[in-house]
Amino acid sequence: MIKIAIAFGVLVTATLIMKKPGMSYRQSVLKTLYPAIMWSSKSSGKKQILANKNNAASAVSFYTLTVKDINGNEFKFSDLKGKKVLIVNTASNCGYTGQYEALEKLAQQFGDKLVVIGFPSNDFKEQEAGANTDIASFCKKNYGVTFPLMEKSMVIKGHDQNEVHKWLSDMTINGWCHQEPAWNFCKYLVNEQGVLTQYFPMTVDPLAPEVISAIKAN
Repeated sequence: MIKIAIAFGVLVTATLIMKKPGMSYRQSVLKTLYPAIMWSSKSSGKKQILANKNNAASAVSFYTLTVKDINGNEFKFSDLKGKKVLIVNTASNCGYTGQYEALEKLAQQFGDKLVVIGFPSNDFKEQEAGANTDIASFCKKNYGVTFPLMEKSMVIKGHDQNEVHKWLSDMTINGWCHQEPAWNFCKYLVNEQGVLTQYFPMTVDPLAPEVISAIKAN
């Protein structure tokens, strides 16, 4: 146990000395420790993955949704017809921020068949306090993000919850799922027909077999 603590201390110290350009010290440490964070999440057990086992249809079409992207432009979900969509609430100062890299790999792997969409949010421990311009710059510079990012918004239930996450977390609207994001980097998969099919918690890596299988499923 002492050896592990010493190794951890050395790793953190090295990270602080070799601060990554474009990142705060905290962000540098979290990026370095991300593999250990994911390993710890797996060893402590995954939170529940939810699936639309009965293929329940939504009461309100997914394709009626419209939001503003991170540059303030209108983003119409009607343009996503015929593609799978993975919606993820994100943050720049979270232990799971390293998932940005995996999400970008996922988007590149599936090309036009999948659209990954990030929804930056400051809902959890104020881990996304920056402005939209800062968020966009951070994601591009440090993780090479090319997939669409929406403007910062609230993703948990409440008066100010964005319309997309309201659709995703209200079973009277989407047909079956009442689960709001439990933390940063929770993932919702919508199929080519606009049906919500899965919810993956933050402890499931974007490149995990469960996610890949769900994306490949007909």
